[in-house]
Parts: sequence; structure tokens; C-alpha cells
Amino acid sequence: MQPLPAADLKNRAQPAPIQIAWAGTIALAVAMGIGRFAFTPLLPMMLHDGVIDLGHGSHLATANYLGYLVGALLCMVLPRIATGAVMIRIGLAATILLTAGMALNWPALWPVLRFAAGLASALVFVFSSGWCLAHLAQHGRASLGATIFTGPGVGIALSGLVATLLVSLQLRASIAWAIFAGLALVLSAFCWRVFRGPDLPAPVRATVTAQSASTRSSGSHAEMALFSLAYGIAGFGYIITATFLPVIARTTLPGSVWLDLFWPILGLGVVIGALIAARIPHRIDPRILLIACYLIQALGVVLCLILPSLIGFILSSFLVGLPFTALSFFAMQDVRRLRPEHAARFMGLLTAIYGIGQIAGPPLAAHLLAISGSPAEGFARALGTASATLVVGAGLYLIMRLCWPIDKRSALK
Repeated sequence: MQPLPAADLKNRAQPAPIQIAWAGTIALAVAMGIGRFAFTPLLPMMLHDGVIDLGHGSHLATANYLGYLVGALLCMVLPRIATGAVMIRIGLAATILLTAGMALNWPALWPVLRFAAGLASALVFVFSSGWCLAHLAQHGRASLGATIFTGPGVGIALSGLVATLLVSLQLRASIAWAIFAGLALVLSAFCWRVFRGPDLPAPVRATVTAQSASTRSSGSHAEMALFSLAYGIAGFGYIITATFLPVIARTTLPGSVWLDLFWPILGLGVVIGALIAARIPHRIDPRILLIACYLIQALGVVLCLILPSLIGFILSSFLVGLPFTALSFFAMQDVRRLRPEHAARFMGLLTAIYGIGQIAGPPLAAHLLAISGSPAEGFARALGTASATLVVGAGLYLIMRLCWPIDKRSALK
């Protein structure tokens, strides 16, 4: 039997495109669904056990979001210490260990653990996205990249369903954290072997021509400032719901058997929104799509107040999740139009501003809860504020569309 040529051996050693796409999806499910947002469905269990109160819970959420912001910034500015595949593995391993650490009765250390978990999730998100997209492009299957960004929704839905089971079994929060660490371990094992080998160049994207870019220079600084402000509003607008949804549901619908299913419904919305966004033609003005995303999410945030019923919470959860990934996808599309020569730099800037918006949400909710007569009143004020800011964000994009119409020749193809 003749030995295989070296090129064939190399191709056999490389993972198939579908394996790469699934690995990216699973990695983001671990990083986002567990590393960042497992705290949301477990917060009611921690409150029930008496290990924290809502104020402490807000601080832990803020620590995690701050860690994510710092992690995203570090990925931009620090020199690479290893290949992308190795960095992904480091982030996944850290997520497992830090999640397990929350099972220990060390409340003074919990803010540090949540901060570090946020940092690790940013590491996985940044490097797995880049690594998978580059390898899919090499295989000529760049279209599969859209499936990767369903990962956050898959992780949110899965963590919510597991939390629902744990609540029905009346387990303590410490045991639940240990189970979530085990879940992260199992999921990571499925994708661990895929992340190997050297880095590849980032996939080439279409950009505007220099002539078209020059026609966009007038007013671009003011437009970019408004764009950044609007995107930061998006981070603030959804995060109160994403942090306190199961607690808000218990305040409004005590005793409902659906209390712990609203979070998985939000995750399902994220998955569907990501798949829809990937199929919308690029020729449509991204600002129109962003306006739609903001208004959908604003309705979702406030709908549980307008319709405080089972149907209201189901629709609210789904609508908040639907634009979650799509919104960022459309915003990053528009950055490539606004700043074609420095897109990566401004994507990093927008990620930081979005992170600041997220960090502001839980402290505001804690303050409003503290000065309100009841938790229901405090959450109503917080959600109303978040919804109103999303409407303002939509208005900012409308102003940009009216003041700076897009030259069709400079639109991304």
C-alpha cells in the first residue's frame, strides 16, 4: 500500500468545516452561556439560599461585565502570547475552573471569580470567532461562520434549561455552580481537539474604494460620535433584563411553573435572530436594521410591564433575545463602511463603549430597587429606563440616516 502524500496527510489532520463551525458554536456557548450568563438563572437560587441579596447580586454581575470589557481590551492591545487555538483552550479551561470556584463558600472571593470569568469569556469570544472564521474561509465555507454566532443563544438556552431542572430538584446554588462547571467541562471536551494548529490570515472582506471613502469624510466625526453613543446605549438597554429576568419574573408571577423557562426562551430568540441576520442582504442600510433591532428590544424590555402575564413574559423574553447578536452584527457591518481603513480599531472602541453600557445597568437597577417601595416598583423603573434609552438609541440612528445618507456607490457589497 502506497503511503499518502504529505499534503493529503495534512488535509486529513485538519478539521472539517462543519467541525470548525460546531466547535466555534460550542466554545461561544461555554464562554457566554456559562462564563457570562449562568449567573442569571442561578441568581434566584442564591437569593433563596440567603448567600447574597439583590445589591450583592448586582455587584457580582457588574464585576463579570467589567471583566469582559477588560478582557476585550486586553485582546486588542497586548501582544499575542500564543496561537489563537491555545488562547481559546486557556479561556475554556479558565471558565471551567472559575465556574467551579463559585461553588465554594468564599463570598469575599466571588467578585474576583466573576471578574476573571468575564475576562476569560472575552478571551474565548474574541479568539474563537477569529480562528473559526479564518479557517472556514480557508476551506471556502465562510457562509458557515454565521452559525458560530448562535453559540451565545445556545448557551443561554441550555444553561436556562439546566437551571430549571436544578430548581425543580430544590438543589442549593453551590451544587448548581458545580454542575454548571461540569457542563462547561463536557461541552469543552467536544470542541477541544478542533482548536489546534497555527493561525491563519483573517478572511478578506469587501471594502469601499478610496474615492468612495473620500466622499464620506464630510461630517464623519460627528456621525461616528453619534454611532458610538447609540451603540453604548444598546449595552445598557438589554443588560437589566439579561441580569435579572428570572428574579423579575418571580416578582411579577409568583408560583408560575414557567418562571425558569423565560431565560431559555430568551436564548432561543438569540439563536433565531442570529440566523435571520445572516440572511439579510448587505445592500440594506444597516441603520434601518439597527433602528428595527433597538425598537424590537425596547418593546421586549417593557412588554413584561405592559402585559404582566405568562404570554407577556414569553413575548418579552423572546423579543429581548431576538436582536441580541443581530444588533452587533449590523453595527460592525456599518463600521466597515464608516471606517474602512481602521475598522478593527473602531470595532474595539465600540465593544468597549458597549461594555461600559453593560456595566452601568446593574448598579442603576440596584439603586432604583433601594429607593423604591417594593422590588416590583424598582424593577419597573429600571426596565422603563432601559426601554426608553433603547428608543433614544433608535432615534440617534434615524438622525444619522437623515443627516448622512449613504452614497450607494460606497455601500458594502
